[in-house]
Formats: sequence, structure tokens, C-alpha cells
Amino acid sequence: MSLFAIATRKLFDNSSSPLLTKNPHLCVPSFEGYGQKADIREPGVPLIATHTPYTCLPKSVLDCSPDHCKIVYICRDAFVSLFHYAAKRRPTENEPISLEVAFHLFCEGKSFFGPCWDHILEYWKASQERPDKVMFLKYEDMLNDSVLYVKKLAEFMGYPFSSDEEQVGAVQKIVDLCSFENLSNLEINKTGKRYADDSEATNKYFFRKGKIGDWQNYLTSCRNVRVQEPDHQTRVKTLKNEKSPPIFFTRYD
Repeated sequence: MSLFAIATRKLFDNSSSPLLTKNPHLCVPSFEGYGQKADIREPGVPLIATHTPYTCLPKSVLDCSPDHCKIVYICRDAFVSLFHYAAKRRPTENEPISLEVAFHLFCEGKSFFGPCWDHILEYWKASQERPDKVMFLKYEDMLNDSVLYVKKLAEFMGYPFSSDEEQVGAVQKIVDLCSFENLSNLEINKTGKRYADDSEATNKYFFRKGKIGDWQNYLTSCRNVRVQEPDHQTRVKTLKNEKSPPIFFTRYD
């Protein structure tokens, strides 16, 4: 939600930000959930969220210049978070599935919004080919140095911090406002609902741990099932570096 706080910091201070009274998904609505509404965005908030694969984005988004539209892609360890979220949203008439079965399905590309591999690589390649339009970030890096990445995001989006703002701690204030600890403990995110007519979509479902590397507590028994396959190895080598866990466990959202 740092994107929202960066873009609206001239409209709201930390005591009046909509992030304090609305679920983040309502502050930056997705066009998957609200695309049929003409007033999808709040006035003065030039942001829309999406899980859509890069190659499936509207042509108007892909073809327009960076002056009119930019894309920020943030990924992290996707599978475990998705597994827990899906379990909470599972209709009571459906049988639960085990972690191992869900893991196999995920590896086979049977996931929301398409195969995780392709989803990540499409945005990664786009960020290499069009760095002025597409910014590719990892949640792990952002969590390790939040101040640095808030400044990078602001610069990329065209909302750079002035020296005066930096001197009064504006960057750190946004980091604090958007931290997992702060947002997850707000009353709206503990008891509210994303959709008023959907009793299952409670806001607390969107907050779990906000920690790095939690996949290791769940996947030790099944992580070697797929990691030796050639197709997997090719993709891991594309994105892996010595400071990050394999992109195999990286989330796109």
C-alpha cells in the first residue's frame, strides 16, 4: 500500500489516510473485482491493482507511453499464502485438500491467474525490456530495506520526495503507515469485510504473517518433488540470485 500512500501524500497525512479506515483493497481497487464499475477509482488516486498476466493486459496499457501508464510488479513467496487464503475461503460443501496436493497443482500451473512461472517471467522480461515503464520488485527486498524502496517507488512513479520531505521523515512515516504490523492491527482489517454482501471475504483473511521465508516451515516435506525438473531449473536460473530464495516460491500480487 506504499504506492497509495506515496501518490496521495499531498491529499492526506498519516492521521487522515483512507488506509486507516478502509481495507487496502478498497483504496486501490482491482479491475478484476471492480472492472464493470465506471467509478472504479477514487478521485485523485491514479492507481488500479491487478493480478492479470502481462500479456493479457489491455492493449491500451501495454502500448501507451510511460508518461501515461506505469506498471509496478511486486512478487513474493506465493504458494503458502495462497494455500491458507484459499482454505479460509473454501465453501463448506467442498472437501479440503492437503498441502502436498495443492503444491503439485501449483507446480503444474493450476493457479489463479495462470501458471506462477509464466506470470513472473513475463513481468520480469518486460521490466528488462522497458525499465522506464515496468518496475519489478520482490517483497523480500522491500521488507529488508523499506525506506530505500519507498524512495525508489516514488521516483519511478513520478512522485519523488523533496529534500524537505526527507528531512522531516516523510519516507519513514509512509513506511510506518503501510507496515504489516500497523495495517493488520487496524479495526477495519480485523473485523471489516471487503465486500458488504460477501460474508466470507472478511478483511482479516488478507493478513497472515507478513514474514520472509515462512515457506520453509511448510514445504520441507514436498519441495524437492519438482525442483529438479529441467523446466523448473531453467526458470529458477533466470531470476535467482545469491541473496534471495528461489523464485519458485515467489508471490505475484
